[in-house]
Amino acid sequence: MKKIIKSSGFTLIELMVVVAIVAIFVAIAIPSYQEYARRAVASQAQQEIQRLATLLDRHKARNFSYRRFMTTSATLPVGAIGSAIKYTLTIRDGNDPDLDLTDDDATGRNWAIQAVSSDDKNFTMLLTSTGMRCKNKTTANVDFESCGSTANGSEEW
Repeated sequence: MKKIIKSSGFTLIELMVVVAIVAIFVAIAIPSYQEYARRAVASQAQQEIQRLATLLDRHKARNFSYRRFMTTSATLPVGAIGSAIKYTLTIRDGNDPDLDLTDDDATGRNWAIQAVSSDDKNFTMLLTSTGMRCKNKTTANVDFESCGSTANGSEEW
């Protein structure tokens, strides 16, 4: 008498169906997660810009000018180096964007903070002491005076 061997397990077709379903989930999830991570980093940059703006206002309250504000640039995350840098923040004189606020020729009446993303799919942002808040995904459109036009992708934040 022959014994019937009952096999248990999955067929190759069943395994391929599972792999295809997992691949579809991954194809949807990874881009969504990357966008979420970009938004989180951009939000962190906005918070840091606003923190620096508060420090600049405190400096002006004590010194009657923005001149000699010692921080001219920062990186995000704070203290990051190399490829870990997500944003580079730069503070300039609002009347002459070629000058740092530490420069002797700076007027110190206005300031501009620019945050440039290391990820070309994320926003470059600008905040000025005159109230301009804008962002643009094209870094070349953002200087220390504007973010370009809305036709070029400029948005308020």
